[in-house]
Amino acid sequence: MKNNASLLYGFFLVIGDFLALVAAFVVAFILRVTLDSRPTVARITSQQYLKIFLLLLPFWLIIFALLALYNKNTYENRFSEFARLIIGSFIGILFIISYSYITDTTVFPARIVTVYGFLLALCFILLFRTIARAIRRSLFSYGYGVNNVLIVGNTSITDALISSLENTDITGYRVVGIVSSDTKHHGKKHDQHIFESFDEAIKKLKNESVHSIIQTELYVMPAQNSEILTFAQENHIAYRFVPGNSELFVGNIEVDLFQSIPVIAVHQTALVGWGRIVKRLFDLFFGSILLVLTLPIMAAVYVFQVIFDHGDPVFSQTRLGRFGTKFKIYKFRSYRHAYNRMTPEEGFAKMGRPELAIEFRKNGDFLENDPRIGVIGRFLRKTSLDELPQLFNVVKGDLSLVGPRALEPFELEQYSKKNLILSVKTGMTGLAVISGLRNIPFEERRKLDLYYVQNWSFWGDLVILARTFSVVLFHRGAR
Repeated sequence: MKNNASLLYGFFLVIGDFLALVAAFVVAFILRVTLDSRPTVARITSQQYLKIFLLLLPFWLIIFALLALYNKNTYENRFSEFARLIIGSFIGILFIISYSYITDTTVFPARIVTVYGFLLALCFILLFRTIARAIRRSLFSYGYGVNNVLIVGNTSITDALISSLENTDITGYRVVGIVSSDTKHHGKKHDQHIFESFDEAIKKLKNESVHSIIQTELYVMPAQNSEILTFAQENHIAYRFVPGNSELFVGNIEVDLFQSIPVIAVHQTALVGWGRIVKRLFDLFFGSILLVLTLPIMAAVYVFQVIFDHGDPVFSQTRLGRFGTKFKIYKFRSYRHAYNRMTPEEGFAKMGRPELAIEFRKNGDFLENDPRIGVIGRFLRKTSLDELPQLFNVVKGDLSLVGPRALEPFELEQYSKKNLILSVKTGMTGLAVISGLRNIPFEERRKLDLYYVQNWSFWGDLVILARTFSVVLFHRGAR
């Protein structure tokens, strides 16, 4: 009953990537050598050129494989796939250049062919993978390559899982049955077959291959759980289960032997050991570059505020960092000078509208058209220019480029899992920013912070940073 659709699709991607790379470097050769009349730096025939690349490009594909570009979790996430393709293509072209230098072999007839090859390779591969994704989804709509799922369990997760898999044309999954004691509840909400027991489901689903079993709750009787797992193993069916206490199974999970006994170790965050060192080096390097690049902009904003808005252009505020360490965060002032350094309650009381403070707090510390913010302040917030001074905090080590939102001390008590969130450095940007911070409720932003802490990855940081630039460019900055 094993479904080989993912394996076949991965193999198809390998073949397609190879052909796209060959086409890219052939076109690069034609653009510079055939269509360009200028003399080349080195003489190399088209046959020699093609032969070299046919020998070297398999190593390029190995680089792609090491970056998990043929892994289902990667190619089903377009943004992650795009980021890894850029890095993989860059490493691939460096590999070819290094080969040419080390072996003293002429590979490129002219230096510009290297640039043409890299850009065309990236474009051709992206085009191919876009077409491949469209073909795959088209096949899903006809039932080809679809993964049939049997869900076992009667929890809230069951309904959420069924709803997330409903669009088979996109997900590639089809729920063929639900094993649940509450047949009436699930029967009303979903069209799938409902079975009272696992044995009943197996008997009645004989004509429908089951490729995957997902158990959303573990039974009290171990024999029932063993029956499901044994059936899956004997019939080569993928098996997953959702733990009852899901909070124990997030973050950095390690399976190890402890005194000869298999144990699962759960860390507060995946950001431990070398991960912390790499993240700090990344913050220091790119934070310094961004600081130098934005210094002229910050100087212009500073002078503009001094001339037109008076008062101190920059303000500092006490925030909480890793392990609750207090530090001063820097930002350009966006409130009018008259309400600067005041709490919302004090500011709204001063303008004679104390009711706005209640609305501000009720709305998650946000108020549409906040009267305390001036014209200049609105521009700074809309463009996120008010956040730029925080780059000094990043270089100092107070902040990270990516992380949970930096908390004020009084906000700490509002977090039900404050110690978990403070197990990593807070950041300039994070999941809440790229998820549309204005459009999600306060509690949802806290969940996103917690998810980041428990599921940190370096790739995830790169994705968040890239999406942050997109958010800023489209004027959906933070509040």
